[in-house]
Amino acid sequence: MNIPQSSFPRIVIIGGGFAGLAAAKGLEEKELQVVLIDKHNYHTFQPLLYQVATGGLEPDSIAFPLRKRFNDVDNFYFRLAEVVQIHPEKNIIETSIGNLDYDELIIATGSTTNFFGNKNIQKNTMEMKSVPQSLDIRSLILENFEEALLTDNIEERNALMNFIIVGGGPTGVELAGALAEMKKGILPKDYPDLDIRQMQINLIQSSECLLKGMSTKASEKAEDFLIKLGVNIWKNVRVLDYDGKIVTTNSEDNFRAETVIWAAGVKGDNVKGLEASSIIPRTERYKVNEFNQIENYTNIYAVGDVACMQSEAYPYGHPMMAQPAIQQGKLVAKNILAKLFRKKTKAFIYDDKGSMATIGRNKAVVDLKNWKFQGVFAWFVWMFVHLFSLIGFRNRAIVFLNWIYNYIRFDRETRLIIRPFKQKNKQINF
Repeated sequence: MNIPQSSFPRIVIIGGGFAGLAAAKGLEEKELQVVLIDKHNYHTFQPLLYQVATGGLEPDSIAFPLRKRFNDVDNFYFRLAEVVQIHPEKNIIETSIGNLDYDELIIATGSTTNFFGNKNIQKNTMEMKSVPQSLDIRSLILENFEEALLTDNIEERNALMNFIIVGGGPTGVELAGALAEMKKGILPKDYPDLDIRQMQINLIQSSECLLKGMSTKASEKAEDFLIKLGVNIWKNVRVLDYDGKIVTTNSEDNFRAETVIWAAGVKGDNVKGLEASSIIPRTERYKVNEFNQIENYTNIYAVGDVACMQSEAYPYGHPMMAQPAIQQGKLVAKNILAKLFRKKTKAFIYDDKGSMATIGRNKAVVDLKNWKFQGVFAWFVWMFVHLFSLIGFRNRAIVFLNWIYNYIRFDRETRLIIRPFKQKNKQINF
């Protein structure tokens, strides 16, 4: 790896997401050697991936080069690699570019899509956890309309214009709202020779409410916003299978659709090598104590989505969102410094700053500690928070200008098929 030997303790961080980046920031310019490893050379602002998928933002506006963030930090090293396995008995990690020893290890690998063991769904649906996946969705959406123009088969055309979103959490709700706005103001202009009124957006939720975890008022208002935008909402419906053509559910309602986007669950993206007892089955998250140390290990930590810190307030661990990840990353950095310099470490206490979701133009829901509100003001708050959470002035400026332009012109300029994408089960016939 060409990491120089040092007399300073070596802290290795796996993952450059919200948690990993927060930890790295907390350790910079200290008497340490910090090594950050990620399979991408950029940090992704995942809350805005749905806007990339629907043509509202360019992909580089929500991504920031990891090297650029730390290029003036003397004790920092970045390596583009994938971690294959951890060897805790030797304090070594095995990666795609070689092995590296560590004194302290922070696992911040985040989460991956949870298909709950259904191979057909995993094979045939789209997921949206990364920039490439968002670009695939954008390409497929636009390609479907191009294909719909060419077919004389009404059933096939309707299937191409039928979009199924599985999962009524923030990702599903925001994506459904964005697609509905495309249907309302953009697609009729692009495809005047198609009856866009036949486009269907179906949001399927397995429980009785949307935005589970937010307030009842937020859930009800989000549903009301979506219905007014023309989204079909199916509650208490569970998707059992999808063969690439037909969505099978536990109800009498099945759907014929060419595009199914899976936003129904996530699980920890853990790394091989640690004891099985340290991982919670099904959610695949590491069991950690109040200091984010993984069970059975004193110098290996897990932070963010991949960590599960169970408590009376959070029996299933903290929500897999940005704020818990950032707060855990910051505190682990402080605790590692305290540990190395023989000072007292602090237990993690989550400061819940609230949650929010946008449903489209002038529509959002916000739940703060002592204040819950919806509508236009909530939408401005959502924009402000997300804008200033981005890394880098350029990214903030580009996103801000895009939002202003899209709002004034009611347009989404990046409707480009720049990486033609076809699902594995589909064939292109010429």
